[in-house]
Amino acid sequence: MTKIHLRVGPYRSKLATRRLREAAKKTLAHEAFAGDGELAIIITSDEEVQALNRRYRGIDAPTDVLSFGQAAAPEPLAPGEPAYLGDVLISYPRARTQAKAAGHATADELVLLVIHGVLHLLGHDHVRRNDKRKMWAAQAVVLREMGARVSLTKA
Repeated sequence: MTKIHLRVGPYRSKLATRRLREAAKKTLAHEAFAGDGELAIIITSDEEVQALNRRYRGIDAPTDVLSFGQAAAPEPLAPGEPAYLGDVLISYPRARTQAKAAGHATADELVLLVIHGVLHLLGHDHVRRNDKRKMWAAQAVVLREMGARVSLTKA
């Protein structure tokens, strides 16, 4: 079983935290991650995401979601401990803006971003066309399972 840590800071009153955990769990199940694991979902500000984007990717701009996973296959930190899959950081202000522009609920945008981030933790990427097709297909399946009404334009 995977443990999902959630840090939402000042956005708690605006979030359905159970739904975010469910999105992560459904993504793991879709990808057949059957081991014990842990991951963190952090809902934060544009400023924090921009600082991390600048520090780790050399891009001095905010973005909607960043994933920081293990460099290799996740392994337990100690014998008997769950594997640490990584962290998914989401800018709440960016998610809200993107949802408004796309004409859907912020809650659904957050579900998409959790799914997207967890897929990155599991090794998906969207740099090459074929990889993007596979990642978008996986997102679409989980989004349907979640009942989220989001168009998949995330690039």
